[in-house]
Amino acid sequence: MNSKNIEAKKTTVKLVYTSMLIAISLVGSLIKIQGSIALDSMAGFFSALFLGPVYGLLTASIGHILTAVTSGFPLTLPIHIIVTVQMGLFAYIFGVAYRKSNGIIASIIAIILNGVVSVLMLVPVTIWLKLPLNGWPFFYTMVGPLSLSSGVNVILAYAVYKIIGNKF
Repeated sequence: MNSKNIEAKKTTVKLVYTSMLIAISLVGSLIKIQGSIALDSMAGFFSALFLGPVYGLLTASIGHILTAVTSGFPLTLPIHIIVTVQMGLFAYIFGVAYRKSNGIIASIIAIILNGVVSVLMLVPVTIWLKLPLNGWPFFYTMVGPLSLSSGVNVILAYAVYKIIGNKF
């Protein structure tokens, strides 16, 4: 086999793994912590380590949309679109941070981004959309459960990755 065929095969295998991880994300989306906060992003964070940051971005983004759909978009469609972008970006950053530092630093960064920064970014949007729960009350209501689920998702992803190891 030449190098072009090997790379094509690797890409195909990564896409198959990504599809399986998206399916796992759907299962995680059914395990709710609060509203649309669920165990869906573990597969995305794992994918960012196992397959690479871009695949983590894809898996985490689709995973969040699946959670929003199974929850009935409780925070409105615009908020869930923003969260979809955030989830993809945070999984990507997690994968890059892991490659440039280590798992503990990358995990701390991901938990802070997904648990605190994401909600801070949504505070002005909730005010602008005039959601019943908006502004700082929204932040205080969401930051605890979201930080908890972020910690669970990121730590599980990192633990599973350390057990399985790097295949790519």
